[in-house]
Amino acid sequence: MATYEDISIDQGTDTTIRLELVDENGSVKDLTNYGVAAKLKRTYNSTDSADIVSFSAQIPTPASDGIINLSLTNTQTDAMRTGRWVYDCEISFFDSDNNEIIERILEGKATITPSVTK
Repeated sequence: MATYEDISIDQGTDTTIRLELVDENGSVKDLTNYGVAAKLKRTYNSTDSADIVSFSAQIPTPASDGIINLSLTNTQTDAMRTGRWVYDCEISFFDSDNNEIIERILEGKATITPSVTK
């Protein structure tokens, strides 16, 4: 089950969210051979491209440190409408039978706060 966390993003700014993952035993989660993806949507059912924004999601080296960085550029956040959005982040890997296993690790609401200085 994913962790739920509400976040706030300032419109027109560069934003980075750092996730430090641990396993069920509290040990650092080794993300070697994992992929990561994360998106924001205006609503869960949004299909308009203006209402869907993908984070740049990266697992920095070494992957064994269990860190994920989610980033948005100031251009991306400036184009986002202010107000409430929803987001989630998923990690994935291929098991020994070559089946892709996907786990949602984080989800919540994102509030885009308006910018005065543009």
